[in-house]
Amino acid sequence: MNLLEVKNLKVYFPVKTGALTRSHEYIKAVDNISFVIAAGETVGLVGESGCGKTTTGRAAIRLLHPTAGSIYFNQEDITDLNGSQLRARRRQFQMIFQDPYKSLNPRMTVRETIGEALDAHNFGPTPESLNARIQQLLATVGLDPSHADRLPAEFSGGQRQRIGIARALAVDPKLIVCDEPISALDVSVQAQIINLLQDLQQQRGLAYLFIAHDLAVVEHISHRVMVMYLGKIVETAEAKTLLKAPKHPYTQALISAVPVVDPDTKSQRIILPGDPPSPINPPTGCPFHPRCPMAEAVCKTEVPPLRELTSGHFSACHFAERVDPVLSKSS
Repeated sequence: MNLLEVKNLKVYFPVKTGALTRSHEYIKAVDNISFVIAAGETVGLVGESGCGKTTTGRAAIRLLHPTAGSIYFNQEDITDLNGSQLRARRRQFQMIFQDPYKSLNPRMTVRETIGEALDAHNFGPTPESLNARIQQLLATVGLDPSHADRLPAEFSGGQRQRIGIARALAVDPKLIVCDEPISALDVSVQAQIINLLQDLQQQRGLAYLFIAHDLAVVEHISHRVMVMYLGKIVETAEAKTLLKAPKHPYTQALISAVPVVDPDTKSQRIILPGDPPSPINPPTGCPFHPRCPMAEAVCKTEVPPLRELTSGHFSACHFAERVDPVLSKSS
């Protein structure tokens, strides 16, 4: 059963040039996308910086109000809920933020940070039970419960992210949006956080929307992957299928940029020309055509639909059948 279902989601931000100027232009951060996440599933969302990944995650759990479209959680339409109605449902979906140095209040202790979420949703009928739950959460994420009265400055980056994970877990959510949760961490710590998230998923049946720009990490943790470009989903498939047989030239270019571990393996790097177009004035037709090595005349005028090529593998490319897997050879 689908836990989260997003239909035709749009998130536009008005562009204002002055205090009294009425906006006639919009940043199309998310432009008509649809996807689902099943209970206990991890769906990866990848793409270049500025493509709309974080906005998608925030809108999906109603931290942002969508411009258009529908959001269903547990088959309930939460698109237009607000105030107490939305607050009552927030315990079911939480978020882990990208920067553990900015996402924690530096003046609040760990106990206060986690306890704030518990208080907001009426967890813990007594101070004793509340304290016991905080200590249990800290132990669950691999932190010493005796450090609950310390401030964030007394912890390392990896430890701070563990505090953020404990805060997200506090209210027993069913879905967690992970917004690049390891990008600000040392490489040596990243694997520990990924392993922790996987363990928590197995123990608690959590679903994740895992936002990242590192395809290697996304392949490791995700069941399915969505590739985003200029506010649109351009390809989606099972993680291993996507990495082995991409069917969109943008996905192919992303995969070619993944470092190859085997020194005896040489892969062909695809360098895309130019920069991504402005989301204020996106190209006509396929949004990727100005940078696409396969673009033809039809790509400039017709928007390619996200069509199913094989079971569960969708691509928004007019010539998806021509896209070959990233070439590699052993020397």
